[in-house]
Amino acid sequence: MKYKLVVLDMDGTLLNSNNEISDKNHKVLKETVERGINVAIATGRIFTSARGYAQLLGIETPIIACNGALIRNHITNEVIYTNQLNQKDALSIIEVCKKHGVYFHFYDQEKLYVEKQHINYLKEHYWGDRKRISEDITFELVEDANEYLLNSDIELLKFVLVDDEPQKLINIKEELKQIPTIEVDKSWHNNLEIMNKGVSKGQAISQLKDMLGIKKEEIISFGDNYNDLSMKDYSGAFVAMGNSEEEIKQVATFVTSSNNEDGVAEGIVKYVFYRL
Repeated sequence: MKYKLVVLDMDGTLLNSNNEISDKNHKVLKETVERGINVAIATGRIFTSARGYAQLLGIETPIIACNGALIRNHITNEVIYTNQLNQKDALSIIEVCKKHGVYFHFYDQEKLYVEKQHINYLKEHYWGDRKRISEDITFELVEDANEYLLNSDIELLKFVLVDDEPQKLINIKEELKQIPTIEVDKSWHNNLEIMNKGVSKGQAISQLKDMLGIKKEEIISFGDNYNDLSMKDYSGAFVAMGNSEEEIKQVATFVTSSNNEDGVAEGIVKYVFYRL
């Protein structure tokens, strides 16, 4: 199969543990673009956090951000697709978070909203452990998330909940199932990610596919975590990283090396370029 679109998750896939695109990945992706193959980033991150990496790679395909709640052209800033949470659901999510005492923040297209008392937790604990770079993210510090959402009209795309007790997250996920109009996923061992019903990276790939005029069979996607699994159903092939959970590897079309071993480059060379 001749692939016409390569879709890449960022954290744990395109980026290594130092939050960098390796020289080998960069070189192979440059060749991919030069061959006329589209390359797209599909991330749980906010659009502005992904934009710099797309620019670094010199790719022109629109970015899939917030787990598929947004597709936006990083060159023209054109918004191609958006699917936002409604206020009622957002308030219900906050109520669950506060009931269980878990950290949370939420995104629109260009801002991360966090209650003031939690900003240090975000920077020093959640992102600190993951060596996240946040230079391209604008923060909006709010006194109380409930009051803020009741008195504003932001385009709310995604919530992130964080806690280091796995059982607590399991309990919260079960409770959130009572809200039929949301999607609950995860991209890290200690988080949950909440979007509007129907939002996924896979659904966004389908939107991108139609925009580019290509077939499902002409798409190959790369990922490492549960929020990447939906890409499998909308791609001709799904490649799991060597650092993926076993459950992800078991359902993948192919398995490549880890994100610290240039797994993206290895997979593209083998399955897209057909070079052994």
